[in-house]
Amino acid sequence: MSSRTHEDAEASVREVRERLDRVTDPELDESIVELGYVDDVLVRGSSVDVTFTLPTAWCSPAFAWMMATDARDEVESLVTVETATITLREHMHEAEITEGVNAREPFESVFPDADGGVESIRASLDEKARVGRQFDAMNELLDAGLTGAQISKLTRRDLSLEDGGVVFVRDGNVGVTFDPEPLADYLEKAEATGLVDADTDHVFRTPEGDPIAPEQFDLVHKRSRLANVNMTGQGNICDALNEARFAEGRPPLSET
Repeated sequence: MSSRTHEDAEASVREVRERLDRVTDPELDESIVELGYVDDVLVRGSSVDVTFTLPTAWCSPAFAWMMATDARDEVESLVTVETATITLREHMHEAEITEGVNAREPFESVFPDADGGVESIRASLDEKARVGRQFDAMNELLDAGLTGAQISKLTRRDLSLEDGGVVFVRDGNVGVTFDPEPLADYLEKAEATGLVDADTDHVFRTPEGDPIAPEQFDLVHKRSRLANVNMTGQGNICDALNEARFAEGRPPLSET
């Protein structure tokens, strides 16, 4: 293999992993790359093979299905990729999920006894992630000097995430700078759940999706914190389980 070809192959793997970094564990709202779930990426021309393993063999099949299909779709969004094959390892439903996702079958046909489809579960988890991300976004603005009442009144047109971050507070007629990343992460979920579509929509909401009355800010902020802590705690457990799966001498859960 020539040096140029080797460099191209490495670049292709990098690009694939960058796309996989966009895929999150829907329960933890963290990247499957950051969580260490991705075992291997193999680029073969316009085809890509991705192998991943979850922290436990009994992870919800719906969650595993979402990660597998999201991984497939993200990788296939690269212009250089025609087909992505996703393989789930060491899971009690690894065969059904691997075969079903790569055959592009719907979840309901592979798991006809499941209670509800994937999309309703995804919507519920997106709401949970929105509330958890809201806590970090609110804290960023509080640290920047805004009051709870000011944050409650913000609409999408008050925020600029370009060139750093600026929020315009109309009642004070001032602009305040902030780190845009927590706000961008929060808005991604707020937009995905349909709560923030127009410039006039309130940015922050109650867990039920309603605009926040200024006197309710402290309560909503506390509820957002609880959601954030809950997801962080679950993430810590999964980190420990994921670390244990690489323990020396641990036997594989399957032969594949």
